Amino acid sequence: MSTFKKTLAAQRERALAVVRKLEAEYPEATCSLEYRDPLHLLIATILAAQCTDARVNIVTKTLFKRYPGAKDYANAPEGELEEAIRTCGFYRQKAKSIREACRDIVERFGGKVPGTMEELLQLRGVGRKTANVLLAECFEPAGVIVDTHCRRLSNRLGFTTSNDPAKIEQDIMRLLPREHWRMYSHCLVFHGRAVCNARAPKCSQCAVCEMCPFPTTPEGRKIGK
Repeated sequence: MSTFKKTLAAQRERALAVVRKLEAEYPEATCSLEYRDPLHLLIATILAAQCTDARVNIVTKTLFKRYPGAKDYANAPEGELEEAIRTCGFYRQKAKSIREACRDIVERFGGKVPGTMEELLQLRGVGRKTANVLLAECFEPAGVIVDTHCRRLSNRLGFTTSNDPAKIEQDIMRLLPREHWRMYSHCLVFHGRAVCNARAPKCSQCAVCEMCPFPTTPEGRKIGK
């Protein structure tokens, strides 16, 4: 028991050091989806699946004006919503998810986006990632957003050995204090795009290289070895 506690304590200490370093490196890290309220963010997050945030932000500029409330999405004529979001890709499935989630919001939550994980997961078309985006940005307690960057970097950093988003979420929550969950998720997006990309990570440019078990040179040799 004592050894496990020391090991867990050491893991937490390193994880906190890493996230503080990343927070200092990316103080501007935030959600890149543009929104004014939880409903906007819910719609934008659904649209962002397999689509760039930049494209989503272009689409939602007119979409949010056209459909101001959950009832408007729920009652949107078939084909109309699909056409409005077509350029985000997978538009038929996304339109279905938006309609169904908004119908649940209207019928079960009085037209207001709920603010707990349990309630958000009751919305059709909403999974843990989308729910955690809402929790991290709009509600308390914050959530850990496990996207492709979080999954890849959390494994490289040795904070998890899982590819299952729910397990990764729990592993990060076990290691980091709640107040760092939101920035951890956002910093990994920024770091994953700029430095720790999937195919050719730029380990020599990494702010947390010395604390990371993964880094290698392009030739495959451990940096410093």
